[in-house]
Amino acid sequence: MQKIKSLMARQGLKSPQESVPEVKSPVENVRIPSKEELRELRENRSDPQAEQEIINSIEEIYFSNDSFDVVKYELEKLPSVLNLQDVEEYRDKLKQQQAAVSKKVADLILEKQAAYVKELERVTSLQTNLQLAAVICTNARRQLNIAKEGFTQASLGLLANQRKRQLLIGLLKSLRTIKTLQRTDVRLSEMLEEEDYPGAIQLCLECQKAASTFKHYSCISELNSKLQDTLEQIEEQLDVALSKTCKHFEVSHYTKVQLAYRLLGKTQTAMDQLHMHFTQAIHNTVFQVVLGYVELCAGNSDTKFQKLQYKDLCTHITPDSYIPCLSDLCKALWEVMLSYYRTMSWHEDHDNEESAPASDGRSEIATDDSNFNRSYVKKKLEHGLSRIWQDVQLKAKTYLLGTDLSNFKYDDFIFVLDIISRLMQVGEEFCGSKSEVLQESIRKQSVNYFKSYHRIRLEELRMFLENETWELCPVKSNFSILQLHISVSQERLTNKWSSPDDLEFKFMRQSRSPSVSPSKQYTTSAAAAGGSLFDQYQNGGNPFELQTDNKDDETEDVLAANGYESDELEKSAYQDYDSDSDVPDELKRDYVDEQTGDVPVKSVSKETLKSRKKSDCYLNKGNTLILTNTTLNVIRLVGKYMQMMNILKPIAFDVIHCMSQLFDYYLYAVYTFFGREDMYESTGLGLISSRLRTTLNRIQESLIDLEAPPETSGPLTATEERKEKVPSPHLSHLVVLNSTETLYGLAERVVATESLVFLADQFDCLQPHLDAMMPSAKKPFLQQFYSQTVSTASELRKPIYWIVAAKAIDYEQMLHLMANVKWDIKEIMSQHNVYIDTLLKEFEQFNKKLSEVSKRVRIPLQVSNVLWEHCIRLANRTIVEGYANVKKCSNEGRALMQLDFQQFLMKLEKLTDIRPIPDKEFVETYIKAYYLTENDMERWIKEHREYSTKQLTNLVNVCLGSHINKKARQKLIAAIDEPDRPKR
Repeated sequence: MQKIKSLMARQGLKSPQESVPEVKSPVENVRIPSKEELRELRENRSDPQAEQEIINSIEEIYFSNDSFDVVKYELEKLPSVLNLQDVEEYRDKLKQQQAAVSKKVADLILEKQAAYVKELERVTSLQTNLQLAAVICTNARRQLNIAKEGFTQASLGLLANQRKRQLLIGLLKSLRTIKTLQRTDVRLSEMLEEEDYPGAIQLCLECQKAASTFKHYSCISELNSKLQDTLEQIEEQLDVALSKTCKHFEVSHYTKVQLAYRLLGKTQTAMDQLHMHFTQAIHNTVFQVVLGYVELCAGNSDTKFQKLQYKDLCTHITPDSYIPCLSDLCKALWEVMLSYYRTMSWHEDHDNEESAPASDGRSEIATDDSNFNRSYVKKKLEHGLSRIWQDVQLKAKTYLLGTDLSNFKYDDFIFVLDIISRLMQVGEEFCGSKSEVLQESIRKQSVNYFKSYHRIRLEELRMFLENETWELCPVKSNFSILQLHISVSQERLTNKWSSPDDLEFKFMRQSRSPSVSPSKQYTTSAAAAGGSLFDQYQNGGNPFELQTDNKDDETEDVLAANGYESDELEKSAYQDYDSDSDVPDELKRDYVDEQTGDVPVKSVSKETLKSRKKSDCYLNKGNTLILTNTTLNVIRLVGKYMQMMNILKPIAFDVIHCMSQLFDYYLYAVYTFFGREDMYESTGLGLISSRLRTTLNRIQESLIDLEAPPETSGPLTATEERKEKVPSPHLSHLVVLNSTETLYGLAERVVATESLVFLADQFDCLQPHLDAMMPSAKKPFLQQFYSQTVSTASELRKPIYWIVAAKAIDYEQMLHLMANVKWDIKEIMSQHNVYIDTLLKEFEQFNKKLSEVSKRVRIPLQVSNVLWEHCIRLANRTIVEGYANVKKCSNEGRALMQLDFQQFLMKLEKLTDIRPIPDKEFVETYIKAYYLTENDMERWIKEHREYSTKQLTNLVNVCLGSHINKKARQKLIAAIDEPDRPKR
């Protein structure tokens, strides 16, 4: 390469790099051979193939790069011991190689010389043009400097500054916006404190939109993240605000919340969250109420109660705090349900306002979405009604069953029933539910309570009966259940708390229990207001807050000042019936009340009053009712049972069955005390009818525990069965039934028997109401109770008063006197026998004692008639028995029998008004039988089964003994002894 350059230098040629500045030669670092070298190379032509082989023999390293140091390389190759010949040979070889390369280059140059020359000319022309351009540029720059200094520097500077100013103004505006966005969180916090959720969400969304405009700033990315966090925080607070509406609904607050969710586009989500909050609110509310009472009763701040489940917590409620806690529980649940009701009302109102038609396509799409959301919300709310009520029922059920109510006082239990009844009424208005869960739970508690309560009441009734002296309890003559019923009805129709449903018989007004079921009170109040409970209490109040009415002004003492009332009252009673004949019977009755209870009685007809006034002239004046303290107590119990039955209809049958047991036990006690006399029950006079006998046997088998308490416990079933029974009552030792002066306890017998009849009358008055309350499948039981038990109460008069009639007259003395009379006389007598006078004196003495007894107790006409009927019947049968004891009797003796009996009848009719005389035909027929022939006697014996075998046998022996043979007598005796004859 150096040789080429030296060759070019000798020829006076310059390389392109030297001749043209800044223009590189295309053949850089290649030495161009000189002309002499080229000529020399042409002259020394050699074989091309040999030259090519020489070139190929050149080491590869020579072609590597320009920085290769050939000299150094070759010197390093020399051996450590030089051999001149070898060095020269190697030098010649290198020269040959150089020569071959140079020749190859020269050939190539010669081949490209024309192109080289042409290109060199172009380079020279380019150099000239560049020099000219440099001169032009220099002149232009000089001219531009002149223009700049003279004209454009000032004007263009102004324009540039203006443009820069505009850019800076835009930047300042953007910076201010960014600064405002940075400070938005303060305003958002203020709006959240003000509960302006729609405004906060609107502001946050606008900030996010503005932030997206300035996203090219690096600080905006952090602001976007912050705004997103703020929006999530707003949603959390919005959820909290939504949960607050579950307990205290406010229209303005809920409107803000719903508008905020609408801005977020989460209307459906809000509704789902709302139902979840209502469920949670129910749980939290009841838990906190119960927990508060449990901790209050525990008297310490032990936190173990807070960890208990609600079901377990309910078991720690004490009986004293049970009712207040239940009341507060229902109040709290009412607030939740009222909030839900108002929530539904809010959506109904706003759906009507937003149902305007759309005007364009976009609005139609938005309207479709809005309609879908409204439809979703409506269905969700309607479905939520039953769900919310189901949760309320389950919480109330858990609380109800968490405590054993069997030991509660009656008034307290009625209060519990009343609250639950009100709660079920709320549920029915809330979602139309029949509250099966609550009904079943309260039915369980009621049955459990009522069994225990009834058992205690039966024991109390036994105690009352065993301590009852059967003294008259003086009450006013107009003391009646029907009068009370009408008066209470009229009062309730004018009372704002009254209910038409309460026109049913509810006569117990206890000082601690409401006379009218509060649940019914609220029903009527709501009906009077023209809406449901939710409409009535929508703006305040609570249906579970009891209204305490003052009952003092409505009560009247039913007890008379003394046992009897004045003649003026009696006269007034007759005048009332005489003058009000055209007035309905129900409106003739007066209203009487008692603070502790009200007792009804049937109205008395005008004819009956007049008949009593005429027939009972020797009895007490007035129309004093006959009842005892025990009777009043039974009626109070009936009132309580009916109150419970009205509140809790599912156990109506159990209640009515227990009411029937009260009557059964009272009837059985009266019969046991005063009517059970074996020696008189076998008289064959039908004193106890088959129906009454069946009733007494049924009561004894199903209700009376006749066994002594076992020393060892028997089978469980037997023990449970005995629990349902009550020991037979025992008459108080203070009651004397064997004194002749008191007619063997006639006053006590009258009070006991007539109080039972009075009680039966009251049950008759209650039958329509009981029939309405009784389930259809159980109505045969009620019908059987009235037909087989209640209607038999008056039938007890016969056996009870028969005992008095049997002991009041000395019938045995009369038999002895009759036995001393000679009947086989030969002449007709005109004077009756002395036994008739003795018997009439006995009756006069009986009548006098009866008058004495009537000074203590009014003896009703029916009682007086029964007593006289029994005495006369026994006297007549004693007469027949005396005639049957006659051994010999003539026709004149038979005439004397008739004379004696006619004298007895004549005197007897002056002592009593009973017509006809009982068993008159019984005596007369027997006397006439003395005149019968043999054939007539057989037929007569078969037709008259009312006489005893002894009496008929005497007829045969005395009347026909001497006129018939032995065979005929045996035939008549056989007719008497026929098996189908009743035993007398």
